Amino acid sequence: MTVHFIGAGPGAADLLTLRAVRLLSTSPVCLYAGTYLDAAVLAHCPPGADLVDTQHLNLDDITARLVKAHEDGHDVARLCSGDPSIYSAIAEQARRLDRAGVPWDVTPGVPAYAATAALVGRELTVPEIAQTVVLTRAQRDSTKMPPGEELATYAATGATLVLHLAIRHTRRLATELAGHYGPDCPVVVGSQVSQPAELILRGTLADIADQVEAAGLRQAAVIIVGWALDAEGFIESHLYSSRGGCAVPSQD
Repeated sequence: MTVHFIGAGPGAADLLTLRAVRLLSTSPVCLYAGTYLDAAVLAHCPPGADLVDTQHLNLDDITARLVKAHEDGHDVARLCSGDPSIYSAIAEQARRLDRAGVPWDVTPGVPAYAATAALVGRELTVPEIAQTVVLTRAQRDSTKMPPGEELATYAATGATLVLHLAIRHTRRLATELAGHYGPDCPVVVGSQVSQPAELILRGTLADIADQVEAAGLRQAAVIIVGWALDAEGFIESHLYSSRGGCAVPSQD
């Protein structure tokens, strides 16, 4: 049987892909992180499914559950918040499943930062303002960042920054980033986007920490920083430039 790592998106049941819904509906066992998911997501599971909240389980416990389900002849839906390609820890789990001889696959989901950008109606890449988006995280009480991946290195490029796992360090990060982007640089914080407790904070590097602390945010939030969030007077993209009467992508 197969372990299906499924991107649960930002948490809303109606933002799951059709493939994700199909796999959920046919998997007798589902492991999920209760901290991040709307309960309606689990309604896609079949009646009588074994639902396991992993928020208090360690990696060994989770792996043991996955292996046992496989040995019992059950497919498993392993729900991951956002998209499994970033900060989902599937690499560690997949490595252990390989050692145990358990097959697995991955179904992508909507990243939390994409859902946040959609909600505020902003493109994170704007011509001649920002053409790069950096997905990174804070480092304080977690695993070390690799050499060369310091936040200042990315900030110096002027790219739009998406900070995961960083909400508890907002004040320190805002102070550091203000030295590169300026204190008036726009910031958007998305917390539990698409869920009933959804909260969007808009501000600048000068005031966003006060807003985050006032709202009591401690987890399940993404921080987006960059001038693309408040871009005005930018040039038109070449994407829809007219060439011979047809709109074609630029070859630049």
